[in-house]
Amino acid sequence: MPTTLTTDVEIKPGIGAGGGKLGPGGDPFGSGPAGSKDWPPGWTSEDAIEPEKYRIGMWVGLASILMLFIALTSAYIVRGVPALSGGDSDWLPIAMPGVLWFTTGVLLVSSVTIEFARRALKRNEYARFKRWISLTTLFGVAFLVGQLIAWQQLAAQGVFINSHPHSSFFYLLTSLHGVHLLGGVIALSYVTVAALRMRIGFKRRTAVDVTAIYWHFMDGLWIYLFGLLFFFR
Repeated sequence: MPTTLTTDVEIKPGIGAGGGKLGPGGDPFGSGPAGSKDWPPGWTSEDAIEPEKYRIGMWVGLASILMLFIALTSAYIVRGVPALSGGDSDWLPIAMPGVLWFTTGVLLVSSVTIEFARRALKRNEYARFKRWISLTTLFGVAFLVGQLIAWQQLAAQGVFINSHPHSSFFYLLTSLHGVHLLGGVIALSYVTVAALRMRIGFKRRTAVDVTAIYWHFMDGLWIYLFGLLFFFR
């Protein structure tokens, strides 16, 4: 097991604010290029904009996901309100699987733990970072397993995707959220493995920031869907 931090990117001459010296807190990567005119030798404007490029890409991706769910929930609301859907009475309530309360709590806690991980990495507290990021990954897996159990509980009640319009929307919205959350779990696994191998370079630090943004978004999206599916009448 390696005991020293290694980097997954080529270290340029003079990296960090100290021109090759350790940065604040002993960070071997320093603060990186922050858009300052005092960039260390070897850094270019490309180095400065790269992390921001990833963040912008993430926000664009989140905007497209948000638009997808807004379109689907608009259809859900129109279909679920008899006055808007032509007075159809085939919209039936769904008994909430009890496991969803647990998985919702797990997802909320995971937002806290990933924030702890992000802040620990920022302070170069690698032991705490590894612990918090590993815990977040486990919480993500637990949420997905809980979703499968919830679908099994509904199937045991005789509620399937084609049972009625409400169940169709339930399976569609929760499966789409689950697929997107699985992407987050894969990203978390990537940085968790890198952390366990002590390979958190500049690019992977950016990956942690971007993954945290994505994870908080998935958490908020689930809370929205949870309220919509079970408390909207």
